[in-house]
Amino acid sequence: MCICKYGFVGNGRIKCVDKNECQLGASVVCGKHTSCHNTPGGFYCICLEGYRATNNNETFIPNDGTFCTDIDECEVSGLCRQGGRCVNTHGSFECYCMDGYLSKSGPEPFHPTRDATSCTEIDCGNPPEVPGGYIIGNYTSRLGSQVRYACKEGFFSSPEDTISSCTALGTWESPQLNCQEIDCGRPPEVQHAILVGNHSSSLGSVAHYVCQEGFESRGGKITSVCTEKGIWKESTLTCTEIITEINNVSVFNNTCVRWEINAGRRNNQVIYVIHITGHRGDPMESVHEETVNLTTDSRTPAVCLDLSQGTNYTMSISTAPPRRSVPAIIRFQTAEDDLLEDDGIFNISIFNEACLKLNRHSRKVGSEQMYQVKVLGRRWYLNDFYHATSFNFTTWEQTSVVCLDLYPATDYTVNITLLGSPEHLSVQITITTALAVEQIIGNISIFNETCLRWRNMKIAGGEEMYLFHVRGLRWYQKEFAQEMTFNITTSSPAPEMCLDLHPGTNYSVSVQALSSVLPVVISLTTQITGTLVSVHKLQGLSYQVLVVPLALKSTFSCDSEGAASFFSNTSDADGYVAAELLAKDVPDDAMEITVGDRLYYGKYYNAPLKTGNDYCIILRITSEWNKVRRCSCSVWAQVKGSSLTLQQMVGVGLASMAVVIVLAFLSFLAV
Repeated sequence: MCICKYGFVGNGRIKCVDKNECQLGASVVCGKHTSCHNTPGGFYCICLEGYRATNNNETFIPNDGTFCTDIDECEVSGLCRQGGRCVNTHGSFECYCMDGYLSKSGPEPFHPTRDATSCTEIDCGNPPEVPGGYIIGNYTSRLGSQVRYACKEGFFSSPEDTISSCTALGTWESPQLNCQEIDCGRPPEVQHAILVGNHSSSLGSVAHYVCQEGFESRGGKITSVCTEKGIWKESTLTCTEIITEINNVSVFNNTCVRWEINAGRRNNQVIYVIHITGHRGDPMESVHEETVNLTTDSRTPAVCLDLSQGTNYTMSISTAPPRRSVPAIIRFQTAEDDLLEDDGIFNISIFNEACLKLNRHSRKVGSEQMYQVKVLGRRWYLNDFYHATSFNFTTWEQTSVVCLDLYPATDYTVNITLLGSPEHLSVQITITTALAVEQIIGNISIFNETCLRWRNMKIAGGEEMYLFHVRGLRWYQKEFAQEMTFNITTSSPAPEMCLDLHPGTNYSVSVQALSSVLPVVISLTTQITGTLVSVHKLQGLSYQVLVVPLALKSTFSCDSEGAASFFSNTSDADGYVAAELLAKDVPDDAMEITVGDRLYYGKYYNAPLKTGNDYCIILRITSEWNKVRRCSCSVWAQVKGSSLTLQQMVGVGLASMAVVIVLAFLSFLAV
C-alpha cells in the first residue's frame, strides 16, 4: 500500500504533491499576528513585526502551543528621545511628550523612526507685565511656576495681590490684578473747621485743618491722611466751641481793671467788650456810659480806662462774637483828685546777674502799679537760638525786685513798661549771662563702642553748640597719637554723636556745651579687630600654621583649641599645629618657612606631609587685648596629595593685615 508522506497529498502510487498548509490562512494555521510560510512537505510560522513567539524562536509550528504575543517596545529607555514618553500599542508603540514638554516640528503622537517630532521643555518666558504692579520675589519660567504680583506704592487693587501660573501651553495665565493709581479725591469736611494749604490726593498726602474762630481742637492738630485704600483716614479730633470764662476781676491804679481767663488755644487773639456805667451820689448829675473794645492774646488781660474821679462804676466784661462767654460784672468807686499823686517815673538796676531792682519815684506811698516785662535773648554763636518771654507784675512797693529765669551764655534785652500811664513809660536794659557753673550735660553714656549720647539738662527745644576734643593713645605703640577737635549744633534734648575712632586705642573724649564753664570727660577703649594694620608691634600677637585634613575644612572653628602638636595626636587625622611664630620674631615683617621641613617652630614640630592625602593649610593670627583673646584665620592653600610636586611654593597674605607676608613651602613624605 502506497501513501504520500506527511505534508504531501495524492494516491501514493503515481502522484504525491506538496500540501499547501497555508492556504487556509495564517490566522487559522498559525494564529493571530502571524504570517504562514509553506515548505515542501511542511510549513512554518513567523510573528508579525511588533510581536514575538512565546518560545522565543524566530519561527515556530503551533503544534506545541506556541503563539505570538505583543512586544513591549517601551521597555527600551530613551526610545522616544529626550522629553518623550513611550506608550505601547498592539504590535507597535507611540510617543507622547511628557508633562512639562511640548511637541515641536511634527505630529503627536509620533514614531521616532518616521516622524521628526521633538519634545522641548516648556518655557513660558517672561511673565506678563501689570500696569502699576510688580512681581514679588524670584520665579522660573518652567511649567507650574508661579509669579505673585502686587501693586506699586501709590496704586491699589482688590484683591491686593494675584498669582499667574506657567501653563502646559507654554504661556502665562493672564493676571487678574488691576492696579489703579491711588486718588483719595477731596478731603472730607470737618465741622467748624477750615481746610488750609495746598493738598494732594495721592497716597500719604496729609490734609490740615484749623478750627473756625470761636472753636478749638483740644486734642491737638486736626489732620486727615490719604491711605493705600484710596480713602481719607479721618481724624478723631473735632472742633469744639470755646466758652471763655472770665474770673478774678480786680481794679488797680484807681482806673485800671485786670482779669483772668480759662485755658484755651494759645496765641489766639480775643476781643473783649467792656461796658461801663458810672454815676455820682447826686442823682441829678449825668450818667457816664461807655463801651470799650480790647483785643489781646494775654491770659491775664488788663486795661486802663479814662474814668472820672469820685464816681461809682458798674463794669461788664464779655467776649465779642463769634466767641461766647459769661459776662463778668464788677462794681467799684474811683478815688478823689487829691489821692492821685504818682508821676510814674522809675528806673531799674541789675544785681545777682539775673535780678532787676525797680525804684519808683512816686509822691504817693501805697499806690498800685502794673508793669509789663519783655525779655529777648540771643547767642552770638547760634543763628537759630532765641529765648523770648513776657509777663506782667504789680507792686505797691517803692523798691521792687524781679528775678528772671535766664539761660547761661546769652545776651538779653529787657524792656519794662509801666501800664496805665498816659505816656507808657519804658526803661530798657541789657544783660549778658555768664557761662553756667552747673553742668548742662548729664547722663552721658557710650553705645555701639564709639557712639555717645547725653541729655541737655538746661534748654528744652533751643539750640546748643557742643565742642568735642578727642585724644587717642596706644600703650603698645608709643608713637601713635590721634587728636581731633570739632563742634556740632543741635536742638535735640537727647543728642547722639558717633565718632570715627581707630581700633585697639584708649580714648579720652571731652564734650563741652559752649554755654557751660566745665566740659564732661569720658574715657573709652576700642576693641582690636581683624582690620588693625600695625600688627607687627602689637604685644601678645602670634601666628600659627595649622595643617588640617581637607575634609574637616568646613567644620574647622578658628577659635577652637582642639588643634594640638603633631606628637600629641595618635595620627594627623584631626589636624595639628605645624609652627608658631611670635610677631616680634618675624624680621622685617616677612619670613619664609617650609611646611613639612622637620624643624621645630616654637614648641611645635613641622612634620612632613603624607603623599596621597588631602590637606588644608591655615594661618591663624591670635592676639590678646585686656585679657580678651581674639583669633583670625585665613586659608592659604588646599593640597591634594598626588596633584602637587614634592616641592611647591604657595604665596600667602595675612588676611587684611598687609604688612605681614609669609611664604610657605610644602614638603611631602612618601609613605
